[in-house]
Amino acid sequence: MRTQSRRRPPRATLAAVAAGTLLAPLLSGCWVGAGGAGSGGDAVNVLMVNNPQMVELQKLTAAHFTKDTGIKVNFTVLPENDVRDKISQDFANQAGQYDVATLSNYEIPIYARNGWLKEMDPYVDEDPGYDEQDVLKPMRQSLTGDDGKLYGQPFYGESSFLMYRKDLLEREGLTMPANPTWQEVGEIAAKLDGAEPGMKGICLRGLPGWGEVMAPLTTVVNTFGGTWFDEDWNARLDSPEWQKATKFYVDLVREHGEAGAAQSGFAECLNNTTQGKTAMWYDATSAAGSLESANSPVKGKMGYAPAPVEKTESAGWLYTWAWGIQNASRNPDNAWKFVSWASGKEYEQLVGDEFGWSNVPAGKRASTYENPDYRAEAAAFQEMTRKAIEQARPDDPGVQPRPAPGIQFVGIPEFTDLGTQVSQEISAAIAGRQSVESALKKSQQLAEEISEEYEGR
Repeated sequence: MRTQSRRRPPRATLAAVAAGTLLAPLLSGCWVGAGGAGSGGDAVNVLMVNNPQMVELQKLTAAHFTKDTGIKVNFTVLPENDVRDKISQDFANQAGQYDVATLSNYEIPIYARNGWLKEMDPYVDEDPGYDEQDVLKPMRQSLTGDDGKLYGQPFYGESSFLMYRKDLLEREGLTMPANPTWQEVGEIAAKLDGAEPGMKGICLRGLPGWGEVMAPLTTVVNTFGGTWFDEDWNARLDSPEWQKATKFYVDLVREHGEAGAAQSGFAECLNNTTQGKTAMWYDATSAAGSLESANSPVKGKMGYAPAPVEKTESAGWLYTWAWGIQNASRNPDNAWKFVSWASGKEYEQLVGDEFGWSNVPAGKRASTYENPDYRAEAAAFQEMTRKAIEQARPDDPGVQPRPAPGIQFVGIPEFTDLGTQVSQEISAAIAGRQSVESALKKSQQLAEEISEEYEGR
């Protein structure tokens, strides 16, 4: 765990090391790309994360996309940390090994700024069947570069909301407000402790990682009135708002949260909620599909409410796994054809027909939420999910102007390193190894190093 500040490279060198700072430490191992040194002929090389919906895409491609277009797709499928590393290497060097890769709304604006991605507007304009306006506005905005041009298309999207055992609230005589505040959620969590043997009131991520504990915590900071940096790039992690939000979060999870909270991330909270060990859970909207799946012990018992707030009208984050086309791609036209198919309406219909509508990569298109088949299968959560995504404000998530976009992250290359180091301090506070005040004092020092590089820009 870092406690001392360190010297950062001169401002002029930041662009040159962007690829290295985008993702913390590079993973060792052999290059595992498919298709040789870049795609050849009509083939398209795709590097993607190994989540279940991507694996289903891989299964459907040959029998549908390739059959219809004649374009072969070579997939390289890796776990999230590994895939981010490989993408960073290939795209930063413009090696052209892969034509298409899965990128999030964190990376795409940064990659676009560095000239690593193909602009997609010309393809969208010539492909009216894709129906870009059907893509939910927050998703379109989050995949747009500084120049106002599109550089990504979403495969699926999510926000965050509160999931709770409505049967237990009813039994205990409690009512979940239509738009709960965090203070109200804390009070309900205290009353739900022990509602069933061994049950805790709430599950909140405490696992270190910029995409683990820092994702929900940053949304709490935003709505409590805090920000990582003010509009002049002054670090603000020692502000009263950060102190209040972080102390609330840490106290809540320590007093009414899951056992082993400092090592609990999304997967652990999903297991705890499914197994009846926690009564509430604040996390990604995508979790609802698992909670409502046919074999879930809590199917039909869950209620869903907007992300809790304090000073803002909404607080949910915004995230998407999206497709980006490498600027050095040797087959950009065929790459777009794949992207158009994989993110299009027809693909969602195909998944619904082949695997069931609960498996559809939703959260990106308005038409999905108007589809009667999807609405029926996802009735418990689909409307709340859509509302959460549409209310997300990636350019204005708090009470003050920000110097960079992002709700649960700060859209700069250095954030992966900064967010990870700060998360380690917060997790240590959750584990009881240090106070919140000590954690934020160290975190402020880390953030001030970034301030020094960005002030005056």
